[in-house]
Parts: sequence; C-alpha cells; structure tokens
Amino acid sequence: MFDYSARPDLLNGRVILVTGAGRGIGAAAAKAYAAHGATVLLLGKTEANLTQVYDEIEAAGHPQPAVIPFNLETALPHQYDELAAMIETEFGHLDGLLHNASIIGPRTPLEQLSGENFMRVMQVNVNAMFMLTSTLLPLLKLSTDASVVFTSSSVGRKGRAYWGAYGVSKFATEGLMQTLADEVDSVAPVRANSINPGATRTSMRAQAYPGENPLNNPTPEEIMPAYLYLMGPDSKGVNGQAFNAQ
Repeated sequence: MFDYSARPDLLNGRVILVTGAGRGIGAAAAKAYAAHGATVLLLGKTEANLTQVYDEIEAAGHPQPAVIPFNLETALPHQYDELAAMIETEFGHLDGLLHNASIIGPRTPLEQLSGENFMRVMQVNVNAMFMLTSTLLPLLKLSTDASVVFTSSSVGRKGRAYWGAYGVSKFATEGLMQTLADEVDSVAPVRANSINPGATRTSMRAQAYPGENPLNNPTPEEIMPAYLYLMGPDSKGVNGQAFNAQ
C-alpha cells in the first residue's frame, strides 16, 4: 500500500470537487477529504447516492459539503460553463479536482465492440473529463496550491486484450494528465498527476471480474493514503507523475 500518513488538518480550508462521489472510491475519497478539513463538492449522476455521502460527512461533523447532480454522459458544453460559474459564485476558487467517475463498458474484442459502446465510454471517461478540466482550470489557477488527480488503470499504461474502450480511455487519461502537467509546469499553482487504484472492492471491479472473491481486495478506504497525498500540500512540486495506490 502507498506509504503516507496524512495529518488531521491536511486539507483545512480547501475546496475539492470529486466526480463519481456517490459510491465506491469516489465516496471514500470525498469522505477522506472532508475528514481532513476540506469542503467537498460531490458531483455525480445519482442524487440519492450523493445525498447519502453528504449526510455521512455532515453527521461526522466535517465541513458542510455540496451536492452537485451532474450527468457526465449527457452534459452539454453550456452546462459545464454553468457549473464553473456556480462554483465561482459559491466558493470563489477550487483547490482540488479528483477525476474519479468512469464507466467500464463491454469487455470484448475490439472486433466485436460496437461504435456506440466505444463512444459512450469515451464520452464519460475522456470527453467529460476534458470538459471539466478545461472549464474548471481558471478556478484552479485562483488557488495558491491546486491539484488535479486523474484516475488511471494498469490497462491504461500497458494495453491488454479485451479491455477495449475502457483501456483506450485510460491511455487518453494519462495523455491528458501529462499534457496538462506540462502546460501548468512552473507557470501556474496547479499540478496534475494520475493514480491507478489497483484491484479494489468496488462494484466496477465486480463487474469486470465476476468470478473473483472481492474480500481479497482492499476496500476503497484502505487505498486513501495516495489520494490524500496527491490532494494535499505535501505533494507540492510533484507534477506529471503516474502513481499506484497499492
């Protein structure tokens, strides 16, 4: 496991947006960030899941989060602009952005992968991630120390058969991270890195490996050290790097 111990006040006063915050790794990251002092913006498509995470954060006495229902698959360009305007009005700036939301799509040979399925995965995992990044970058630049964390995968670092659109989307994720990192290097108080969570006890993992015993994998909560490190000030100056949570 990634070796890092976060101090309790690591993220005090920071405003951090987490996509796919309703369950799995996104929910765990949102709660971990809130527990370390951040105001977390919970973005996802299922409002009931986001509300549950909101209630847990509030019940624990952490800074009040915000719920942002937002469908990355269907969102239009003007909706991203409206999102950025709302965040600016309510919070003034953004200190962190965790790109966590993604879909797996069919695991099938490329030859059998429909164009529709390929484009749907790319829409959520790549296009929406780009739109959020480009739209929110001005708000991140208003921070004194902002971090953008992209969620990658081992299949986005070395191609593997039958991972189709998902694997391709994670290669694109690494490419977007590296491009952004090079552009902000030494010119903006923003850094960009990627994180490969590895095999984790989530519903997406169960979907990808239905025959696997989930109890052999760590919970999302157990892989949070890497997520806290990259989002906090201890990783200042770290830019354009690909990390593994395990």
